[in-house]
Amino acid sequence: MKNYLLGCDWGTSSFRLRLIDSTGHQLIGEITSQEGIASTFTAWKAIGDGATLPREQFFRRQLKRQIKQLSTKVGIDLSGIPIVISGMASSSIGMAEVPYATLPFPVDGSLSSTKRLPKQGDFPHEITLISGVRTEHDVMRGEETQLIGLLALLDTQHVTTNASILIFPGTHSKHIYIQNQQVIDFQTFMTGEVFNLMAHYSILKDSIAPKELDLFSERECNAFKSGVTESGSPSILNSLFRVRTNQLFSQLTKPENALYLSGLLIGEELKTLIDQPQWQLILCSGTNLYELYKLAMHELQLSNRTTTISADLIDKATIAGQVKIAQNQLVNG
Repeated sequence: MKNYLLGCDWGTSSFRLRLIDSTGHQLIGEITSQEGIASTFTAWKAIGDGATLPREQFFRRQLKRQIKQLSTKVGIDLSGIPIVISGMASSSIGMAEVPYATLPFPVDGSLSSTKRLPKQGDFPHEITLISGVRTEHDVMRGEETQLIGLLALLDTQHVTTNASILIFPGTHSKHIYIQNQQVIDFQTFMTGEVFNLMAHYSILKDSIAPKELDLFSERECNAFKSGVTESGSPSILNSLFRVRTNQLFSQLTKPENALYLSGLLIGEELKTLIDQPQWQLILCSGTNLYELYKLAMHELQLSNRTTTISADLIDKATIAGQVKIAQNQLVNG
């Protein structure tokens, strides 16, 4: 049991708890739920904003319930096993706020900003909260742990990552610049969130019909590629209205138009990479966005300097990052 670790990825809207054998990053078992930091914080506020129960204790209570579920699932008494928590638990709406680490940020996690919370009588687990990283104008929280783990895994495969931009697609896509084993910069793109806003709350909502991102017809692929091409137009604000006229003039079906919109936004994000030819590109996507990003990079002629990372390696990255940071904690006492 001494090599066991509880790794918790506690995001804004989701929760994942894993039992890990740290010697080989082996996953023993896991549970997931939609009880993210935002809903947990709201639930704590609803009972009196600390007057009834301090925030840290409320979060411990939620964790204790989840640990019990995982213990039942794997059939192992998890008492005494330390917990490493990445994601939003270290934010202003989390368990306890932890200051951001700053740049340059070593990719071995040696300068990760963490906070230890000791065991308590009714909670026999030491907790390590991992904070995020900030620049003057940007922040990430959770991706840095995934990054640390991913680069450690790639190192074992002798994949060179120096002078590289790692691209993590998602609701808030991240482009992370690595040089000399350090994060020297990163940028956030609200690609996924803008798509959701346009698709559900704008005038465009009746012009598109988003579908599962798995298999596409030739016409759907062409619509996506057309959106990527149009993203090179001077103004994305003007290009977005084309989604409306595509449907109004029966130029595209609603599913095709959804992919056109996706192409516009992903193309707008990735075209920033065209004028940075000195950087190797590493596409890190374990999601169904992978194929769209890969297609967009081909359309923008970025494929020849792009390395793609397999989905299974991305899935292991958070585990590897949490283990690496936990090991750093032991070395540093």
